[in-house]
Amino acid sequence: MALTATKKQYIDPKITIVGAGPGDPDLISVKGVNALKEANVILYDALVDERLLAYAPQECIKVYVGNPSGDENFSQDVVNQLMVDYALNFGCVVRLKGGDLFVFGRGYEELNYAASYSIETEIIPGISSAISVPGLQGIPVTHRGISESLWILSGNDSRGELSPDLKDAARSNATVVVLLGFDRLSEIVSIYQSLGKGGLPAAVIQSGSMANEKIAVGLVNTIAEVSEEKGIDNTGPVLLIFGSAVSLHHDFQRIRRFFELPEYRD
Repeated sequence: MALTATKKQYIDPKITIVGAGPGDPDLISVKGVNALKEANVILYDALVDERLLAYAPQECIKVYVGNPSGDENFSQDVVNQLMVDYALNFGCVVRLKGGDLFVFGRGYEELNYAASYSIETEIIPGISSAISVPGLQGIPVTHRGISESLWILSGNDSRGELSPDLKDAARSNATVVVLLGFDRLSEIVSIYQSLGKGGLPAAVIQSGSMANEKIAVGLVNTIAEVSEEKGIDNTGPVLLIFGSAVSLHHDFQRIRRFFELPEYRD
């Protein structure tokens, strides 16, 4: 489906890579909106709310570049080539990506590919779901006296295996946020349990910041069961949160009072 890039370049090809934020279209930056208003072409991901496309000029070409869990998925190589081909042929291209560009967003790969064609590029960061989605639920990823550091991990490494960093993260007292890890929930729970941390607060949030958001709050020992009860699945983006900071969520506070549990400290 890629166009064929040629040596002929049209007026001022430029690629602007924009982070759209965690899902709620109101959480994109003003600078990101301004870039959309100037776009000749927009290449957008499945996790981007299509209402953002209304900011673009009427004549702007809008190209959907894939569902990460479906048959329409575009490989990264195809997306890279489309991005360059459209820039060379139409000028101003906006590559619109969910979340932030450089937090498991593969933004640098796209930036580097554009640079190989000597195309001008601009980066407009987005709000990362790793911090904003817990925050929107009242879970601070750091909080004085409870959690003073943060790990942000992918559930899988580059080979598709469970990330070995998860064991180091679980040993720490930090808040641990795992993206792309819902399929690995039982394995991650086992890691925490093997360290005697089955009573650590935990949460799972699906489609954070969006109208269909779901959240499960509990302990490491119960979080898989609670997630199932809440109907959380892989039909939308899911993140996992482990750590004492989860105890500040209002649902956890309610559970603690009901069962007369002590305040949790890792």
